[in-house]
Amino acid sequence: MTESVDRMVAKGRGATRSDVPQRFGLAAREMDGDWRDARSEIDGEPGPVRTQVTEEHPRSILSFNQSPDVPFDRSVNAYRGCEHGCVYCFARPTHAYHDLSPGLDFETKLFAKPGAADLLRATLAKPGYAVRPIAIGTNTDPYQPIERHYRISRSVLELMAETRHPICVTTKSDRALDDLDLLADLARDGLAAVAISVTTLDSALARILEPRAAHPARRLKAVAALVGAGVPTYVNIAPVIPAITDHEIEAIAAEAAAAGAKGISAIPLRLPHELAPLFRDWLEVHYPDRAGKVMRIVQELRGGRDNDPAFFHRMRGRGPWADLLRTRVDIARRRHGFVKGKFDLRCDLFKRPDLGGQMRLL
Repeated sequence: MTESVDRMVAKGRGATRSDVPQRFGLAAREMDGDWRDARSEIDGEPGPVRTQVTEEHPRSILSFNQSPDVPFDRSVNAYRGCEHGCVYCFARPTHAYHDLSPGLDFETKLFAKPGAADLLRATLAKPGYAVRPIAIGTNTDPYQPIERHYRISRSVLELMAETRHPICVTTKSDRALDDLDLLADLARDGLAAVAISVTTLDSALARILEPRAAHPARRLKAVAALVGAGVPTYVNIAPVIPAITDHEIEAIAAEAAAAGAKGISAIPLRLPHELAPLFRDWLEVHYPDRAGKVMRIVQELRGGRDNDPAFFHRMRGRGPWADLLRTRVDIARRRHGFVKGKFDLRCDLFKRPDLGGQMRLL
């Protein structure tokens, strides 16, 4: 990142910085307003920063990984960037690859992939394709606000229902209920599970921490609705932010149990690449009284650094604070009868899709 702080606290947005990363040797960019929507200056305050969406048409949509610390080996991401604006989002640095800011650009300059389902259909039709659960929502949220218009996540679920392919969904939005019909259909055959992230129950904190995500109470209602429809649903208490949200673990677990969640999980805050200075700046703006304390605990968790990318450590942390976090989560699991582990989905019902009609359209 550049040394100078290009700060702008925009109403309804999470990031407090908009400077361009220098990780790839990009030239510094002056903040002249051209890179954002038109701004109006009222009494010296910047006007609202509007959302822009660019459609992109990649050659493939299914990404594979060999990470030993995640419960899936393939994923689909329908969008790049996320309007939810969660300041802690570990995916923010991916915008740096496009000469865009992991700060405000990440939540205002979005990319949509309207051909995702067609690309995935072609992949599933290949003779050598081996079935394993597909994850959506692993990078940016599949049910962020622009899904209401693009319906890309729904088109992927429609393909899953057609081919009886297992899928797991991660989101922090109650918009998943828009696709309850498909999720319930898949779940009846053991082909779908949903994880809904709940970071805090505090409305005031949620407004500055994850400003355009669904209200925490709406997410918990979505958990209850999904469970009521027979969809195995879990609650991710993630990320757990030291000295900001960690005191809520037991309360969130209790609310998850009341909603009927099957299980819970928790991941301590991760701050890769440009996210670390972004989060530090957010702390200085919103929690200057405890910014130093928060970062000291984060570094204790991460081996003395802002981030530890090593497998297993990145998801669990290390040291006494991480051990205590796991103990508290384990106690909450036992107290509420939660299962440990998740997404045990069937892979034996898959029907390879027919490309005949699609080939005639090409």
